[in-house]
Amino acid sequence: MIAILGCGLIGESWAGLMTAHGHDVILWDPAPAALTGIEQRIVRLRGEVRTAMGHAAEADGGVRIATTLAEAVGDADWIQENAPEAAALKHDLYRQIEAVNARAPIASSTSSLTWSELSPALSDPGRLLTAHPFNPPHLMPLVEIYTPDADLRRRAVDFYAGLGREPVTLRKDAVGHIANRLASALWREAVNLVAEGIADVETVDRALVHGPGLRWSVIGAHMAYHLGGGPGGIETYLRHLGPSQQRRWTSLGTPELTPSVCAMLVEGVDAEAAGRSLEQIAAARDRALVRVLAARREGMNDAA
Repeated sequence: MIAILGCGLIGESWAGLMTAHGHDVILWDPAPAALTGIEQRIVRLRGEVRTAMGHAAEADGGVRIATTLAEAVGDADWIQENAPEAAALKHDLYRQIEAVNARAPIASSTSSLTWSELSPALSDPGRLLTAHPFNPPHLMPLVEIYTPDADLRRRAVDFYAGLGREPVTLRKDAVGHIANRLASALWREAVNLVAEGIADVETVDRALVHGPGLRWSVIGAHMAYHLGGGPGGIETYLRHLGPSQQRRWTSLGTPELTPSVCAMLVEGVDAEAAGRSLEQIAAARDRALVRVLAARREGMNDAA
């Protein structure tokens, strides 16, 4: 039984993924409104998982809603924690978990807090890991894992790989893990391009989606430059084109989110949204992700 604590966008997405892979889940959220209609949403998310991954369990996992935290975690074998990004709040939650369940791993979906910041709340910190998904977890394969406990790390990799995810492990605890640090670096320059008047919000987004974003969806940054070096690979690239990279690095901006810059970003995003609601944009994103993931799966099958 998997306990899912916190049933907002991340929690319900985890539930859709886990039940699609045959796991029983028990849901708890301190705000009852978050659980209203969640079973129907999980059914929809489960369908998206099957379309994207080509996976259907012999039987869907069951869904149960707990009225108390103790009920949710008492018999859990794995605990997926999705509480808000506040260390004190998570600390209090962990203490309550320990009072009723002293054995199950606690996997935090935290996007910004580190294991070192979270673990002091536990009498047994060895049961804690950070397991940061990319939103939405039921579609985005990445899960970033950190724990200093080697056995728990191996168990976590096996667990998330069994959900069709791509688990990566950090060698050191780091704020923002790997992917959010990369995304933050890119967005900083995206903001700078707007702030400096080089391009507007929509143009920056289009350049990313139709250029490096498309390439990065099939090959990473290091390997892309390896190919960019021609027959000599990355060694040739660094020798001949490394200086041009450094020249670009020195020209990158360090914008500040001043009121005027924020106003430019809000105005630009509103223009790009073109009247679409957040729900409409998210639904369009998810439909596109399902098609991309299905195409990737078919491509890998063809290559095999």
